[in-house]
Amino acid sequence: MRAPISSRPAQPGALRTAVIVNPTKVPDIGELRRTITRALTAAGWPEPMWLETTADDPGAGRCERAVRDGAQLVFACGGDGTVMACVTALAGTDVALAVLPAGTGNPLAANLGLTDDVATAVEVVLQGGRRRIDVGAVGEQSFAVMAGMGFDAHMLDATNATAKKHIGWLAYAAGAARHLRDRPMRISIKLDDHTAFTRRPRTVIVGNVGRLQGGMRLLNDAQPDDGLLDVAVLSPRTLRHWAALAWGVLRRKDTVARMETFTAGRVEIRSNRAQPRQLDGDLIDPGTHLLVTVRPKALLLCVPQPAIDPDLAHDADAVRREADKVRTR
Repeated sequence: MRAPISSRPAQPGALRTAVIVNPTKVPDIGELRRTITRALTAAGWPEPMWLETTADDPGAGRCERAVRDGAQLVFACGGDGTVMACVTALAGTDVALAVLPAGTGNPLAANLGLTDDVATAVEVVLQGGRRRIDVGAVGEQSFAVMAGMGFDAHMLDATNATAKKHIGWLAYAAGAARHLRDRPMRISIKLDDHTAFTRRPRTVIVGNVGRLQGGMRLLNDAQPDDGLLDVAVLSPRTLRHWAALAWGVLRRKDTVARMETFTAGRVEIRSNRAQPRQLDGDLIDPGTHLLVTVRPKALLLCVPQPAIDPDLAHDADAVRREADKVRTR
């Protein structure tokens, strides 16, 4: 597990900030920089440090450098990998993370109710909504949204990058279609200290919050700060099963056909063959084993006010209306 970075607690009011940006995911970095800097300086905040990611450092090293240089709040702007790298670096510290929407999936931004509107994301920071949330841990990496093994990772791997650029998260539908008829996995699942049980699912998702790409809510009861991970075991066999499952999820039914849900603080999944795996929408190496543990309230996250609803996006619309002054600038 990555050792916590030494940092001083964030104080109310103006904070020293840093922006960690992935230049390959942001079409106009100059405009992004002007928007953020103008909004912060107009509110009496100092100009942010600006650090770009590289192929060798997707964000964690840049984030650690920002903290060492005195940042009390870090903006993460990039794809899934950039945001997850910042989550990993900041978990266990008192430095706040603010997510700027960029890339295609960005599931943490989706769970905050942020789409492609940078002004709203900056307004969230300026309004001061902060919440300590749990993170999941897989080895030395931490994630804020979901880990997955099986179909969901297959879908991510099969999604065309050009299609994502032009049509956004809908491109994932084409990737999903390629794997709807794949054979199921053979796995055992162990939750905390309970006896392991076997299943033949298409995918297992371990989540801290409930929304997938596109804002679809998969885990209705997931709470970001309850010290537990929510587990969804999806076992459709036919296209008809997939349709029934999707309909039940969309209607947010308490019981969904072909889906079992559990909660635990430690989730261990073992497969008889290597499976694709993902953390927060970012692919990691395939494997036969996925061990996920929870780090309770490890991450200080900037969220829409009043920051108390289990749904992190609950008050995003109100913040979006208040963000007009940021857009005007």
